[in-house]
Amino acid sequence: MTDYENAIEITGLTKKYDGFTLDNVSFDVPKGSIMGFIGQNGAGKTTTIRSLLNIIKNDGGEIKMLGLDHIKDEYDIKEQIAVVFDELPFHDSFTGAALSKMFSGLYGEWNEKRFFELCDRFGLPVKKKLKKFSKGMKMKMQIATALSHSAKLLIMDEATTGLDPVVRNEILDMFREYLMEGDRSILMSSHITSDLEKIADCVTFIDKGKILLTGYKDDVLESHGVIKCTKAEYKEIAPEDFISARVTDFGAEVMVSDRAAAEKKYSGTAIEKTTLEDIMLFYVNREKKEWF
Repeated sequence: MTDYENAIEITGLTKKYDGFTLDNVSFDVPKGSIMGFIGQNGAGKTTTIRSLLNIIKNDGGEIKMLGLDHIKDEYDIKEQIAVVFDELPFHDSFTGAALSKMFSGLYGEWNEKRFFELCDRFGLPVKKKLKKFSKGMKMKMQIATALSHSAKLLIMDEATTGLDPVVRNEILDMFREYLMEGDRSILMSSHITSDLEKIADCVTFIDKGKILLTGYKDDVLESHGVIKCTKAEYKEIAPEDFISARVTDFGAEVMVSDRAAAEKKYSGTAIEKTTLEDIMLFYVNREKKEWF
């Protein structure tokens, strides 16, 4: 049995495409945690996940999952992980019952009882063909299969996109329960930051193929802040002290990455707590520095 501290360790991952490069990506997913992997569509989240799963070949870097090499030990890893994609990877003509039969042959620890219990909980008819399912039902079916073979690591690529808030909350609750069952970990990519704010322990933010920040969610939210000020006050803030600024006719909102230092230096201004969504917005506009 492999002992490991991090469920995923990515070091210097590089993948070059025409017009896009995954550029020296490095971050860890601590064992027993939920890592929120944040970024706009096209930022590199799916490319990173496909590299993890060895669906695409990397140009450089090293990946370990559950303490194992992602290429050399690919078979062992895939026996112990579950993956949920934004689109259903199963053929529309399958039923839930047929899926269970298929997966019992693929996974040594397939738990048919657990699968049918989850289908019942999610309100999924196991004799109905998947082509008759709604998007939400299809996503729940993927999650039911993912949670039915004792996987130690769950990887999700935009799994809650396009689902209504009630279904999304139901799914987030399932993930919380999953984590309680021992040393289990989740990598959850999403651009719906409100979901990650509710559930993630850690966050990693990728933009244009580069990691901009990674760390514990509470630390990231605690260290960042937004200065709300007049245009005159904004002109007094040194450019190196902020990420970017949203400037309007009425004043400015300025994102800082070191709230404590900014509070000392600009003591006359109000610095408010921020959200993951705002952090993402201000970082995405960092090259413009000033936006509207």
